[in-house]
Amino acid sequence: MRNIPLADVDHVDRAVLPIGTDYPPGHLLDWHEHRRAQFLYGATGVMLVDTADGTWTVPPERAVLIPPATRHRVRMRGVSTRSLYIEPGAVPWWPATCTVVDVPPLLRELLLAAVEFEPDYSLTGRSGGIAALLLHEIAERTPLPFHVAMPASADLSGLCRAYLAAPDAGATNAAWAAGVAMSERAFTRRFRAETGESPAVWRARARLLAAVPLLRSASVSEVGGRIGYSSPAAFTAAFTRVFGLPPSRFT
Repeated sequence: MRNIPLADVDHVDRAVLPIGTDYPPGHLLDWHEHRRAQFLYGATGVMLVDTADGTWTVPPERAVLIPPATRHRVRMRGVSTRSLYIEPGAVPWWPATCTVVDVPPLLRELLLAAVEFEPDYSLTGRSGGIAALLLHEIAERTPLPFHVAMPASADLSGLCRAYLAAPDAGATNAAWAAGVAMSERAFTRRFRAETGESPAVWRARARLLAAVPLLRSASVSEVGGRIGYSSPAAFTAAFTRVFGLPPSRFT
């Protein structure tokens, strides 16, 4: 199934519905939700997934697990996706929040094969075996740290979403606190309570996440400078410490 809306096939009696979709550059899938759980794999490009609870950056050849009935939006940066829409009852182990995972070669090949299925594919033989093996492979994936938490309150969430849209290495706790009419100490305490991180740590992580899509079209040195690092070495060290891989792996 390729380039068809989920609504056209959601009624089909299959626990796993594979759909491949090609998106134009910069396409925005605005806020929506699915009855089914979704395994969203970007075969190309970078995806930015937002929910009320956080933002997930999905690098090329990774995927994000989206829980059923989770309101979300997805910004596509040159993305061709291979999605699985899965009946919740078939995956009681599915995470309760969005989770980015790696997609090793076997899982990738299974996804590519599955999107060639008809909606009412046979549950026996090769197609049924692939559908079942896909769930086993997804269950084995380890979460990757490509996300930042989003504060629950509207004022702090607004600050964070504005920062994600235009990260500024010169931003300070004092300026953020003034923006929501709070003392710096009270602001910092409240921010940590809502996100689990200090504002400074949150901003540093957000800047590194912003680097991921930039690395597709610019060098490590250029991207590091754009997000406020004094040298490529400093950027590489910070990126590797947070994500476990050097930025050169995403160029």
